[in-house]
Amino acid sequence: MRRPLGLIAGSLIFSALLLPRSATQAQAACDRTCLIGALNQYLAAVVKHDPSAAPLFAVFRQTENAVVVLPGNGLWKSVTALGKVQRRFADPVTGQAAFFGILEEGQASAVATLRLRVEDRRITEAEWIVARQGEWGPNGPNGNVFNPASLIANPPPERTVPRAQRVSRAELLGITNSYFDALTTHDGNVMLHHPACSRIENGTVMTGRARGGGVPGDCSSGLENINISIVSGRRYPLVDEEAQAVLALATFLRKPGTPTRRNMFSEWFFIDDHKIRTIYAAMFYPPPDQPVPNWPPYDGNWPLPAELAAPTPAK
Repeated sequence: MRRPLGLIAGSLIFSALLLPRSATQAQAACDRTCLIGALNQYLAAVVKHDPSAAPLFAVFRQTENAVVVLPGNGLWKSVTALGKVQRRFADPVTGQAAFFGILEEGQASAVATLRLRVEDRRITEAEWIVARQGEWGPNGPNGNVFNPASLIANPPPERTVPRAQRVSRAELLGITNSYFDALTTHDGNVMLHHPACSRIENGTVMTGRARGGGVPGDCSSGLENINISIVSGRRYPLVDEEAQAVLALATFLRKPGTPTRRNMFSEWFFIDDHKIRTIYAAMFYPPPDQPVPNWPPYDGNWPLPAELAAPTPAK
C-alpha cells in the first residue's frame, strides 16, 4: 500500500533530525583549539586597538564592568599589553573561551576576567570584569583591594589534569555552587573545600590571615558575619574540564540596611579531589543605579534611584 506523500515527507524530515550533523555543521563547530585561537585573535586585536583584526560577528556585543562598549572604545583604546599573568580556558560544550590575568594600560595595571562566546567561528560576545587601583570598594571610594604584584607571586595553576583525576562536569558545577550556598547560609561547613583553601581577590590574598588574634582562616572562614544576603544571578558559563576549573559570575547583595555597595564579580574555581583548592576573583562595585550583570537573565538586581522609585504616599 502506498503511503500518502505527506506521511513520507514527514518521515523523511524526522529521519533527518536523527542523522549525524552534516560535514558543514561539524566544520562550523569550534573545538578547544579553535576556541583558544579565537581568544588569542581577540586579545591581540585589543592590544593592537584594531577590532578588524578579530573575527567579530556582525552584531558583536561587548560589556566592560556591565556597561556596553562599542568595538574600538574602552579597553580597545586603553590596553597596551598583556601582563605577566595570563591564563586561558576553553569550554567546547558551551562554545566559550576565557582569559584571566593582568592587563597593562600604559604605566598602570588591571586584573581582569574576559569571557568570549564563539558561534560559527565568529565571536558574538565579550564580557569583561576589570579591577583597577583606587576604585570603589567595601570601604567606599578608593576602598577596593588590588595587588597585581601579589597575583604575579601567587598565580593560578596552568595545567591539564590527567583524565583519571578529573571529576565530571556536573560535579564541578555542584562543588562550585556549594561555595555560594555557604555564603548565603553563613555556614562554611556547607562548602566542599580543602582545608587551607585560598582565595585571591583582585590579586590580593584574602585567606591565611588571623582573625581577631585567632587561627588564620581559609576560604570557608568568617562566613558567620559576612555582609552578604543573596548571591544573585549566578552563572557558570564556562567549565574547563581539562583544567578542572569553573568560571562563576554573579552579584553579592548586601544585608538590608547596610551602606556597602553590591559587587559584581568573576571567580575562578580550581578543583582537586572533589574539593575547592583555590579561588581567583576579579570584581567591581557598581553604583546603586547601575544595572548588573547586563547579560541574561537580566534579573534586575539593582536598587532604583530615589527619583525613579518615589515612596508610596501614605493613605
